[in-house]
Amino acid sequence: MVPVRLPSGIATGIGGLPHRDASDAVSFVLREMELPAIPFLPRRSPAEGSMAQAMVGMQGITVGQYGSIAVDTNLIDPLAPIVTDLSHDAFVGFRTFLEMASEQQYCGPVKWQFVGPVSFGLALARAGVPMSDAFEVAVRCVRARVQHLLDAVEASLPGSRQLVFIEEPALVDLMQPGFSIAPDTAIDLVSGALAMVEGSAAVSGLHVCGLADIPSQLSAGPAILSLPVRPEVAESAGYLVQFMEQGGYIAWGVVPTSGPIVTSAERPWRQLCALWCELVQRGADPVLLREQAIITPECGLASHTPSVAERVHRCVAEVSTRVRDQATASRWVLGA
Repeated sequence: MVPVRLPSGIATGIGGLPHRDASDAVSFVLREMELPAIPFLPRRSPAEGSMAQAMVGMQGITVGQYGSIAVDTNLIDPLAPIVTDLSHDAFVGFRTFLEMASEQQYCGPVKWQFVGPVSFGLALARAGVPMSDAFEVAVRCVRARVQHLLDAVEASLPGSRQLVFIEEPALVDLMQPGFSIAPDTAIDLVSGALAMVEGSAAVSGLHVCGLADIPSQLSAGPAILSLPVRPEVAESAGYLVQFMEQGGYIAWGVVPTSGPIVTSAERPWRQLCALWCELVQRGADPVLLREQAIITPECGLASHTPSVAERVHRCVAEVSTRVRDQATASRWVLGA
């Protein structure tokens, strides 16, 4: 696990954004997020959807103008080279961020995400790739694509620390009967992607967008685990305590992004405090909870509007400030 060193309760984003203009999206993340999250903009173009973006440049797969996917099974080759063309429509948000951040001489850490091999493998199988090839292709593609994007960030923003979240929405159903692959196999695939990130000296994160089996997620080996703020999380307190004692951070999804959107930080703050109190009662260190916390929305905001995204991130920033104030107070009390 690459050591993580971030300010207590730092705020960032999760998932896609709803902006249709890439420059507006980049301005938003640089203005509203203490830890800027490189924007992915599926409403601007279907090519920026997580699956379509991963498929662009793969031999035997054609991504159409509106996100349609065509597979020529005769051309699918797990060993074929993966081409990542940042000038493609699929990477407009990514490319625009690098250009604007470089122009502004931004030198702080950045966060970005990419689909993981389990969710991508299942998407390839649904698109017509034979199951015998789908996961092998997915593994090689994710590793190659992530390395290409890591290199692109380093070239444009040399020295900026990169936090790379592997997005695995399929893991929500990992423990359900009939899941397409065995849980141990799925965790091994995710673990390989996370290890590849850390092998490049970046910091690995894992995001599921929902409440999946926490012990299974932790066994994959992320340095940062993204979790929604829900009472059920406390049932895995022992695993989370051990994770934090080993230096792991938790990205707390404090603001729900489905259903009615909150208008202030009060309810998210109360829910976070209630969950933390329960975790402390079950053995968690209250200082580690605050100092090794990242604050985010629960999931992506691509299905909303830019004004809603701004409201959500203002709430995230307010919770972030309160977490940091409490962490500072704790250090004073302890004489630090």
